[in-house]
Amino acid sequence: MDALLAEFTPQTTLQWQVIAARLAMAVLLGGILGFEREMADRPAGLRTHMLVCLASAVFAIIALEIVAMPIFSDDQVKADPIRLVEAITAGVAFLAAGFIIFKRGEIRGLTTGAGMWLASATGLAAGLGLWVIAGLACFLGALVLALMQRLETGLELKKPKDKGNGQSGSKDG
Repeated sequence: MDALLAEFTPQTTLQWQVIAARLAMAVLLGGILGFEREMADRPAGLRTHMLVCLASAVFAIIALEIVAMPIFSDDQVKADPIRLVEAITAGVAFLAAGFIIFKRGEIRGLTTGAGMWLASATGLAAGLGLWVIAGLACFLGALVLALMQRLETGLELKKPKDKGNGQSGSKDG
């Protein structure tokens, strides 16, 4: 019974409050990035961006904990934190690519895919405790999504979305 209790006793290097703060920040920042996509009625909106950001933060925290685990302190075991970035980038790129479609001579979904990629980078930064990077990435990403849409519409580079028939003049979705 003691072994079972010991198994469920927190054994992380980071305090649970720090882990909770990093994960909560990732969810919040992912929500900010996904909000504009939700307002633009895109398939990958609020919840998707929040989950991508959260998952990236979880992977980052797991990587930090793995590096600190005594079982991996042997000289035979080498940890390469860059592999984490590569794995998250590849995974999210695959997911984001699913939103990019070519239909009737137009490419759609590029902005949504890019937003998901940014959400993963933001989550990775939050998971690693790189608060300034996570916050600035989120702020600038939200700024680009919100302001550039208005600018493109104002300059008539893109037609405003017609909510009535679900069609959009936006080519980058």
